[in-house]
Amino acid sequence: MVELFINVLKTARPRQWVKNLSLYAPLIFSGKLFNTEAFLLSTAAVIIFSGISSSIYFLNDIIDIENDRRHPFKKFRPIAAGKLPVPLAFFFSVAGFMISFFLASKLSFFFFLVCFAYFALQILYSFYLKNLEILDVMSIATGFILRVYAGAIILNYHVSSWFLLCVISVALFLAVGKRRAELTILASTAASHRKTLSHYSESLLDGYLSIFSTSAWLSWALFTFFESPPVLVKPGFLYTLLPLTFSGSNKFLMLTIPVIIYIIMRYLRIIYNGSRAESPERVIFSDKPLLGTILLWGVMIILIIYGVD
Repeated sequence: MVELFINVLKTARPRQWVKNLSLYAPLIFSGKLFNTEAFLLSTAAVIIFSGISSSIYFLNDIIDIENDRRHPFKKFRPIAAGKLPVPLAFFFSVAGFMISFFLASKLSFFFFLVCFAYFALQILYSFYLKNLEILDVMSIATGFILRVYAGAIILNYHVSSWFLLCVISVALFLAVGKRRAELTILASTAASHRKTLSHYSESLLDGYLSIFSTSAWLSWALFTFFESPPVLVKPGFLYTLLPLTFSGSNKFLMLTIPVIIYIIMRYLRIIYNGSRAESPERVIFSDKPLLGTILLWGVMIILIIYGVD
């Protein structure tokens, strides 16, 4: 029973839930981080999205069972390794979908629609889009965009155009980086594991990475210049120490630009190393400089927007 639970948990991929933390972005930038009701709503949304994501992983592992058995790392997944029976995995997938959609419908109709759109996208990706070059990468990126919109809809918060562009750029950067790492790891056998890798060359993916890494930090910079959230109505202690010349979060958020550039450059280094970048969440948790810098960026954002009470 314990072994079964462990295999179910592995297939659910809780490490992947870190991607759903992007639903908190609208909460932070709306100035409602310390509003109990808003925080609980966002947390419920994160949990629901995590449930949908895990349900999709169960289904995806069933669909890809043969390919996973030929993969150097994925062959150890419980379903591919025969440690979790396919019928039981399918049961957990269906149960997860039903529970998640029921809870989503209780929160908000429009949130439910976004959840369904995310579900439909993932199903379409698993059966069709992952085999189409370029569209496979765009599908992965769309998943991140839907997460951010879900977080905004649950709070009825308007998402800035510049921030949305930043999310799109980062999502495409991560998706292309994933493909580039796969190409490095799998080398000559890449096409047999993923059809689209036969259409991507290293130079082509390098070009994509150059485009999206540049657009990622530049769109964030433009967001901090033009549309970043204002300082809260009641300034924190941080702003009482500074002259009026330096007040306003628009200016202070610019301090995070070098941090973003470092994060992107560090991630690029890991991508070309190839050993871990096949899984973005594994990169974040295994690379201490990258994790530390991301945490620093998060702390800076909160301090700048909310001040220090």
